[in-house]
Amino acid sequence: MTELGLPDTILACLFDLDGVVTKTAVVHAAAWKEAFDEFLRDYEGEQGRPFDADAEYDEYVDGRPRADGVRTFLDSRGIALPEGAPDDPPDAHTVHGLGNRKNDLLLAKIRTFGVEAYEGTLRYVEAVRAHGLRTAIVSSSANCRDVLRSVGAEHLFDVRIDGIVASERKLPGKPHPDTFLAAARDLGVEPSAAAVFEDALAGMDAGRAGGFGYVVGVDRVGQAAALYAHGADVVVEDLAELGGKR
Repeated sequence: MTELGLPDTILACLFDLDGVVTKTAVVHAAAWKEAFDEFLRDYEGEQGRPFDADAEYDEYVDGRPRADGVRTFLDSRGIALPEGAPDDPPDAHTVHGLGNRKNDLLLAKIRTFGVEAYEGTLRYVEAVRAHGLRTAIVSSSANCRDVLRSVGAEHLFDVRIDGIVASERKLPGKPHPDTFLAAARDLGVEPSAAAVFEDALAGMDAGRAGGFGYVVGVDRVGQAAALYAHGADVVVEDLAELGGKR
């Protein structure tokens, strides 16, 4: 293992955004809860069971593209909605409408409360780059670039594969490995020479399915056992634990 806490065969590092680089996972969870609870009240009435922003967020939504998160959660409740269109209004009872409602809520929360970065992650990314490794950000969020700019971190990543790029290239999202594979390809490295850094269970699945050389689980919410079960080689609470001090 190198002083970065990685196998010496690793040439590139692929980082998830929400929950790994920025403290936005909790904001996403809150926005999903508000959107789903509003919908469930309309659909099932006041007796409807609210969305669980811990267990159901981790299981069905976290790390997935927005529309996939809507479909996966609703399927778990036995609810089927029309797909609709990507530009559906946020009050439409369609998959895309519900996803757009969540995004409106997310952006409002970000505007109100701002975005913070995990300083341990930023220091680690800087150390990775100082050691000559290439870096990519891999996120299902369509707001990825704006969030990176808001914390002054856009320059730390050679490649960005986000929700916008994935849509343009027709890449399926996590738990499929395609977005991570695209990042490795754009960096010019084989998956076996790239490390994946993820906090979501769907991200762990993607890292393992893609045959990546090392999969680092970042445990922000006390789910280390689940991260290992979904394929992590190592689990840390902060990337500073891996080393890489400059």
